[in-house]
Amino acid sequence: MSTARVFRAARAALDDAGLRGGFLVRDLRTGEELGIEPDAVFPAASLVKVPLAVAVLEAAGRGELDLAAPVTVPPDRVEAPGPPGLMKFRHPATIAVEDLLYQAVAISDGAAADALFALVPPARVTAELRRLGLDGIAVRHRIRDLSETPAEQLAPPLAHALAIGAATSGQGHLIPQLDVSRTNAGSARAFAGLLEALWTPAAITPATAARVRELLGDTVHRQRLAPDLASDASRWSSKTGTVLTMRHEMGVVEHADGAVFAIVALTESRVPAVVQPAAEAAMGRVARLLRDLLRAEGAAGGRGVC
Repeated sequence: MSTARVFRAARAALDDAGLRGGFLVRDLRTGEELGIEPDAVFPAASLVKVPLAVAVLEAAGRGELDLAAPVTVPPDRVEAPGPPGLMKFRHPATIAVEDLLYQAVAISDGAAADALFALVPPARVTAELRRLGLDGIAVRHRIRDLSETPAEQLAPPLAHALAIGAATSGQGHLIPQLDVSRTNAGSARAFAGLLEALWTPAAITPATAARVRELLGDTVHRQRLAPDLASDASRWSSKTGTVLTMRHEMGVVEHADGAVFAIVALTESRVPAVVQPAAEAAMGRVARLLRDLLRAEGAAGGRGVC
């Protein structure tokens, strides 16, 4: 399939599923890439837990944090369905810092992430990214703020309808968690840069990069891109993010033949529903279309954006 036909098919798949998306696939061996609106900025949702993990581990590597130190996490008592882990605990739990990292990244535990944000605040995470030469990702607030959306006060269809209709022409939003000027945010290109820095570490210390790669390999939420990318001949390591109309995933697929691709899919739905299997399937299909095209083109010059 030609490059033009692949992009048309990808655009059609997103439109049919009611999605707007920012995608980027980058060959980590050659630097060649293909993307769809890769510089569009989206609310990051739980993707922000990856830069948080980097900042915590880098601080520990400098001796500023003890990964074995116990942290007591109070019960958060989130009653809304969905959030996993400590956010559902009814009693205080004492957990080591490094185990909080596992909870936050592999299980996407928001309360564990917020316990880490208490040690390394959002502004410090952003500063750490800039120190490492990683631009384009803004970390502004804790994860608990993501669970204080209209979804907690309204029935899901109404909350999602409000989210769809409250966007402004300047990419702002009446819901703070969806306003890229106020919430944690980033582009597909920025998150691909973070993945590249983790898989080919230079500024990030090798120990930090190795541990974050391990955490991403252990992730339990694999319903979006994994069905199209994981196989007996490939390894998919990733992190998902979800808030209201936003569905994201970022990760790296490592093939048995040595090919390695960073893949980021950031999407916004115009369908007022919580459960959208068609959206999940479309994300995987578009990611695979771009990966397959870039893999086929190889060194022939796979670089394009639409």
